[in-house]
Amino acid sequence: MNELSPDDAMMLEGLYWWGVPSLFRCKIDPDPRNCDIALAGVPHSTGNGTTERDQHLGPRAVRDVSAMARRVHMKFGIDPWKACRIHDVGDVPFPEANDNERCIDRIVDFYRDIDDARARPVSIGGDHSVTGGIMQAISGSRSKLTGGRKAAFLHFDAHTDAYEQIPHFLGAKRSAAHWAAYLVRDGFIDATQSVQIGMRGNPRTLSWWQPSVELGYELIPMQRYREIGPERTMEIIVERLGDAPVYITFDLDCLDPTVAPAVANIEAGVGGFGIDEVMRLLQCVRGKNIIGGDVVCLMPTKDSPNKITAHVASVLMFEILSLVADSLAG
Repeated sequence: MNELSPDDAMMLEGLYWWGVPSLFRCKIDPDPRNCDIALAGVPHSTGNGTTERDQHLGPRAVRDVSAMARRVHMKFGIDPWKACRIHDVGDVPFPEANDNERCIDRIVDFYRDIDDARARPVSIGGDHSVTGGIMQAISGSRSKLTGGRKAAFLHFDAHTDAYEQIPHFLGAKRSAAHWAAYLVRDGFIDATQSVQIGMRGNPRTLSWWQPSVELGYELIPMQRYREIGPERTMEIIVERLGDAPVYITFDLDCLDPTVAPAVANIEAGVGGFGIDEVMRLLQCVRGKNIIGGDVVCLMPTKDSPNKITAHVASVLMFEILSLVADSLAG
């Protein structure tokens, strides 16, 4: 086999259509003890409970394109691939894929190994129920990553996903509609230090957002964001998160449909975030103790031919892992 020069290897590593796909062309190693940042796929879609179930194809779609997002971070002035050991630890296994509650248990088990290794996970889903399983493993009293503390959420979404006024979502109990509530009730998330941002559109009922308020979240719907502006929004985020260990969960449907058309629960009636807006908001938490993050609700079967939503998901993952790498390097 011919050996490639470093320059030739760098050229090929940026081509998404060449070679064996892994997340960001990283080494595939299922042992999280060998890395500082664990990139993982969570190909789960039965927590959504609707007909929009192709979210389990999200991890594969991002693996196919993410080599193009293997970059250095100009604003932070870091090369995360050299600053940290970043590996692709593979996908959570789901042999009972149609059983949401068993799948959430599988996620918990998978991420407990990551927490025990003190690696920081950055994941691609999957529907938004996966965040519930992840946080049960890496936050709360037994967590090594949080030191036994509750984590704080920076939660980007067109919906609050705290709809505990309904007992289940088409049969799924720890569902994509419930995780932001039960994680607070069960002692994994401190809502009083958390922010939910990006909610928009007409909800199902006039009280649809009320559970988040009662749980203690700071809500910044799109209308409020437009009224107070990005600077004040970033001040609120920084103040609210304080010194808590922070987990970033990013539902692609908070983006405008022109930016991310292939999402599970599209909200077309009110304009969503542009990509530059969410990048600024993400970067405002630089310097916080970022323990990990996820990007969810990619629907590859509805994407454009150039796979734009998959590319957007990969650059958001890059932004989160760069925040984590910057935190570790500091």
